[in-house]
Amino acid sequence: MLARSGPGAGEERRTDTSRNRDPAHPAESAGEAEPDARFTFANERTFLAWSRTALALVVAGLAIIQLLPPFPGVPWGRHIIGTPLILLGSAVAVISYLEWLRNQQALRRGEPVSRSWLPRILAVTIALIGLVAAALALLSGVTRH
Repeated sequence: MLARSGPGAGEERRTDTSRNRDPAHPAESAGEAEPDARFTFANERTFLAWSRTALALVVAGLAIIQLLPPFPGVPWGRHIIGTPLILLGSAVAVISYLEWLRNQQALRRGEPVSRSWLPRILAVTIALIGLVAAALALLSGVTRH
């Protein structure tokens, strides 16, 4: 059932309570309302951007492990760099979904959305992996000569 929610032209709000409890399309209940579609789409675009980032991290980790030539004197070096990238990509995929879900619920309740930890996690982890990669490159240069 669709009901007019305001005096504006074409403003409609869904009040169908027969929907299932899927978090992406929950039935309207006390304190929840269908958010403005622009906010829902923005939340989804953010989730999709994090998903692309997660996929890029996993692919980069696999490429490093499979395609990068071994470090001279440090045969396990590729795995030390690539494996954390794969794990980080997996973590970003899961955390971004949980953030999307939490933000969507906040939008439905009219609450402020929480701040994301993903940028900080990503920045710190990639910086650490970069430092390890630099150390391995230096170590392999020293052991080669």
